[in-house]
Amino acid sequence: MIELPCFYSLSSPWAYLMGPQLEDIVRRHKVRLVLKPFDFQEIVPRTGGVPLRTRPPARRSYHEEELDRWRRYLQMPLALRPRYYPEKVADPDWNKRPGWMVIAAQLRGLDAFRLSHALLRALWAEERDTASAEVRIAIAEENGMDGHALHQAETSAEVQAAYRTFTQEAEALQVFGAPTFIVDGVRFWGQDRLGFVDRALDALRSKQGN
Repeated sequence: MIELPCFYSLSSPWAYLMGPQLEDIVRRHKVRLVLKPFDFQEIVPRTGGVPLRTRPPARRSYHEEELDRWRRYLQMPLALRPRYYPEKVADPDWNKRPGWMVIAAQLRGLDAFRLSHALLRALWAEERDTASAEVRIAIAEENGMDGHALHQAETSAEVQAAYRTFTQEAEALQVFGAPTFIVDGVRFWGQDRLGFVDRALDALRSKQGN
């Protein structure tokens, strides 16, 4: 089965907006989606990306304009300035913990994509504090998972090792933004590149004779 790695952060609005499109691609191509939350704050400045908070005002305002265009085009609810997206980061792990929970779910063979999208929707559309353990537990429970068990697993050696591996892979692949998809060794950055991902998967399946 073809694997489709997705490198991203659980604080990315674009990762939230990718949800329905990515779900459709995975279903049609019957690929194995591998979610790879990574340390965005550590890696992206080293690979040429510019985190939102460090961008000049002109680029930050354009970012909001683009979000508005996409939320209306995709007909997905989204707050342009969600209540729990911090302007100044006091807790460096605030967006890592949801990623750790997603990894824990994936390692247990659960529907990690469903959990991931629910966490992103909670932050960007429902204005819930996904940095809060209680909120993450509740979201997991709402999606039919054992939230307490997943929360306990977030800091386990297995999950932390996977997170470090995904972070190292992201740097080696020169990932500079989220989400970034890899098809046959080629990078596709952004949810607006999913059409190209779709075509690349068609080409890969043809090459493999599937």
